[in-house]
Amino acid sequence: MKSTPTTTKYDTAFEEDVAKGLTSFPKYLLSKYIYDKKGDKLFQQIMNMPEYYLTNCELGIIEQHTASIADSFNGKNGFDLIELGAGDGKKTKVLLKHLVAKHYDFNYLPVDISQHVLDELEEALKTEIPGVKIRTQQGTYFKTLEKLADYNSRKKVIMVLGSNIGNLLHEKAIDFLKNICEAMSEEDMLFMGFDQKKNPQQILDAYNDPHGITEAFNKNLLVRMNNELDADFNIEDFKHWETYNPETGTASSYLVSSKQQQIKIDKLGLTIHFDAWETIHTEISQKYDDHIVQWLAKESGLAVTDEFSDSENCYKNYIFRRKTF
Repeated sequence: MKSTPTTTKYDTAFEEDVAKGLTSFPKYLLSKYIYDKKGDKLFQQIMNMPEYYLTNCELGIIEQHTASIADSFNGKNGFDLIELGAGDGKKTKVLLKHLVAKHYDFNYLPVDISQHVLDELEEALKTEIPGVKIRTQQGTYFKTLEKLADYNSRKKVIMVLGSNIGNLLHEKAIDFLKNICEAMSEEDMLFMGFDQKKNPQQILDAYNDPHGITEAFNKNLLVRMNNELDADFNIEDFKHWETYNPETGTASSYLVSSKQQQIKIDKLGLTIHFDAWETIHTEISQKYDDHIVQWLAKESGLAVTDEFSDSENCYKNYIFRRKTF
């Protein structure tokens, strides 16, 4: 059963996207809205879980190859390090410490959707690595990409860690990479992490941990709607559910209604009907191999020029440059 909104005037993008997602069939919500102050904390807990292998794999790559990565970043007039989705900076700090210690000429420009996360990162860097010249920017990737071309006085190093590109299906990922490519000069480079295809059980465990942290993270969407939109979701009436398709490499997260129910969202003037076992699709996390990454690069006008891997090839960081024709 499809619900329809009683009004089309919304005060925020969050309100508009919730109304659109929950009146669609099948229902969905955008994963970026998980990341309020509570969601940020939960994700930091997730990154520290033993089951969430991505963090340690990428951290290990950066620790093992710090000098080589830093050398690849450097330009003849220094460089601007622009990190999309900076988060708490745990992995980036390894590079920043090396860059400061070796007196590289660079500015660090972390971008994140969460101002709370950026404020914490800036404060941490003042104490831990005071030599870093930092300028934060709050916003989405796509808004930031519109401004990337303005940084054209010297080399740009665009960095995306954590396999954040995995939140995009291939078609959207190509659009994202094309936008980056258009903002890049011949000297510029993209340093990006891609989680690799592997044992499906290992992937499922990373997004459905026995401690319930990933469940709380996914359900934070419901908590946020209750708090900000005057909704009446009973959190216990929804199950966190994770699937992984090893053929496509797509891990998907859902919230599943365990019974038939009506949910009121007073601020939107909406009543949403759920059938028993009806789903809300909340997030994808795409997994890759070298062939897929090469294909994405080719479709986007980029070329892979180097790669770094952990010892078990669970995870890889690739360097991309504009393709020269």
